[in-house]
This record gives sequence, C-alpha cells and structure tokens, in this order.
Amino acid sequence: MSTVNDIIDSMKARFNAEAATGMDEVFQFDLDDADSWHLIIKDGTCNMVDGTHDDPSVTLTMDMATMEAVMSGKMEGMQAFMMGKLRAEGNMMLATKLTALFPL
Repeated sequence: MSTVNDIIDSMKARFNAEAATGMDEVFQFDLDDADSWHLIIKDGTCNMVDGTHDDPSVTLTMDMATMEAVMSGKMEGMQAFMMGKLRAEGNMMLATKLTALFPL
C-alpha cells in the first residue's frame, strides 16, 4: 500500500495546470486512517498542504486504500462514492474535476 506522501507525489507529477486555469478551489482530503491534507488549486497552480483548511470547497473523506485506488485509476471516484467508501461534503460536483486535474 502507498503512503500519503506517495499518493501526493504521484498527483503532483500528473497535475494538469491547463485544467486548473481560472479555478480558485480547495479540496480537503480527510483520511480515516492517515493524516488530513488539502489541495489549493488557484489559476493553474496546485499547492498541497498538510492538515485541514478552514473553508474548503469540497471535503472528501475515505480510507487510504480507497484513496490509493481512486488516485491510481483502479477504482472510479463515483464507484467509491456509490459503494459508501467515499463521502463528499460541500461542492460535490467539484470532486468530479479531479480526473481532469490529475489525469492518469
């Protein structure tokens, strides 16, 4: 199983700045069995920060295995959501943009 840092490094390497043009959003990741962190996407840039954000655009809650499966493409985010493995609060439609922001 990957670590949170492995997943973050993989996401950084795949970041599609063009898909983030004009965006100003915060994606909070609350992991049941690991530390929380958040992504700040602002006009083509991506900053990954440890801990929780005071006012995220969307909060995604899951365990590490689900995070690894979704971010590696082994499981679709919508499938994880429908199975109850992924919970979303806030702007849930924003979560669907993760595949464009971090293509495989």
